[in-house]
Amino acid sequence: MSPEDGRDGDGRPQIVVIAKEPVPGRVKTRLVPPLTPGEAATLAAAFEDTHRLRPTPIVLIGMDTPQVSPGLLVDAVSLLAGHDAVFGPAADGGFWLLGLRAPDPAMLLGVPMSEPATGEVQLRRLRKAGMSVALMPCLTDVDTITDAIEVAALVPGSRYAAALAGIGAPR
Repeated sequence: MSPEDGRDGDGRPQIVVIAKEPVPGRVKTRLVPPLTPGEAATLAAAFEDTHRLRPTPIVLIGMDTPQVSPGLLVDAVSLLAGHDAVFGPAADGGFWLLGLRAPDPAMLLGVPMSEPATGEVQLRRLRKAGMSVALMPCLTDVDTITDAIEVAALVPGSRYAAALAGIGAPR
């Protein structure tokens, strides 16, 4: 990483994926029922704690939007060149992406998570801080079995869709 320009060694901003450890009964609990806790945990994206905040532009995404494409991430990173923040709203009122040109944990701390107004509160906080905010498309994150089926249909050749099919989830 080059501290002078705030980027990693190859000059690109970092992308950090926020995820919970996929422990049955602790992740994707709103998928139970109809899935078992173990089946729901199978659908969670298993990531080690890979984020170490550095003074570089960072794009944070959740682990429950498997339909996110590399193109969407490239767009988000590109938007940080002309905006202080990038925000991707979720259909359930939350958000699937938050990018900050100058990472500041205070922009996230205290925002209520997993509530219908989470996205609205987060966006309002960014704007109240005087940030210019670029908006990404609204996506569906996976919180219910209906969401899981909808998202799997959007990415039919993915490991996510195969995992859902493999556990025999209802269609």
